[in-house]
Amino acid sequence: MKWWNAWRGARHPFPAEDWAEGLARVPLLQALPEEDVRRLGERAWSFLRRKRLALFDDELFDLPARLALVAQACLMTLYWSEDEAREAFANVHEVRVLPEAFRSKVAEMDEAGVVHEFEDERVGETWHQGPIVLALSDIQESGGWGGFNVVIHEFAHKLDMGNSLDADGFPPLPRDIDPRDWHRVFTDVWDDLQAHLARGEAPPIDDYAASHPGECFAVCCEYFFTAPDVLNAAYPELYALLARYFRQEPLQRCPPH
Repeated sequence: MKWWNAWRGARHPFPAEDWAEGLARVPLLQALPEEDVRRLGERAWSFLRRKRLALFDDELFDLPARLALVAQACLMTLYWSEDEAREAFANVHEVRVLPEAFRSKVAEMDEAGVVHEFEDERVGETWHQGPIVLALSDIQESGGWGGFNVVIHEFAHKLDMGNSLDADGFPPLPRDIDPRDWHRVFTDVWDDLQAHLARGEAPPIDDYAASHPGECFAVCCEYFFTAPDVLNAAYPELYALLARYFRQEPLQRCPPH
């Protein structure tokens, strides 16, 4: 295997200049320790060579832009082993980028068992073995420290689907995390979000997290990486749990607001 990786590396040398340019476009990634920047770039480069990136405009997405895009996903598994990272996104086969938000048909069942169908505007969408679909406008708004990142959100759904056909907020867990702890911590957060809404108050994080357990996990991942100070202030036990899960501490690299 080592000779195979060396052979592939010789055929596809790491584009250091393009990576440096892509990195400069994403404040979120610039905060990484210097020794991890190169490793993230290499993971992003490997990801690009293994997965299909379907773009509506190839000229708009030069190589630095492509590296910057997938590096935000690779950030999530940066401190996992190479094998763990590959397995985590084994269900990612294609990433599609559309020029703007898109409309998708949605079917939901109410408490009475009646199914309601409607069209919903989406900035991203993910299926179990299907593509990740992203809107360019929201990619352009991602990459900062504001609590929003459509790339991290949709790739969090893929992590979530590593052990189920749908995103349920319960991804495959490492051995050092007790599933009962995961369930308890996320249930406490879920209940608090619902309580805020019931009182007519804005929750401490995006209220989309209160719409579904799978969305709760994805939104909390967004905050963990892009607004860790907000997440830690609101739900310190959840922040600590995600720090164990992702094996990193974004709070240590978060710039002061």
